[in-house]
Amino acid sequence: MEWGISMKLSEIVTLTHATIFTPTDHTRLESNYDKGFACDLMSDVLAYVEDHVLLITGLVNEHSLRTATMLDIDAILFVRGKKPTPALIEEAIRKNVTLLGTNMTSYQVSGILYNAGLGSLEL
Repeated sequence: MEWGISMKLSEIVTLTHATIFTPTDHTRLESNYDKGFACDLMSDVLAYVEDHVLLITGLVNEHSLRTATMLDIDAILFVRGKKPTPALIEEAIRKNVTLLGTNMTSYQVSGILYNAGLGSLEL
């Protein structure tokens, strides 16, 4: 298995059994992500995240969306069955951020995506 490969958003959705909360066209589903970062502490996200990262978090509020937009993160995967509010979905649409959700835990999602080849940030 080769780690650190680019993974399409459509593959991430399939592997994590994710629900897509924001309207997403085919182009967005074909977007590639080089790495994933699982974190609920947005100050750590600000400190460590790079481009083309999938943000995996259980923090479902405006802070996660605001952090994502500051770092040009265009996809957030919410875990543990957390669902964004309609207001958060509307704001994500305005900011062109795809919101996804899964019933899996951060640990499960991280393991699945890592084993499928999605890279990790080097700290």
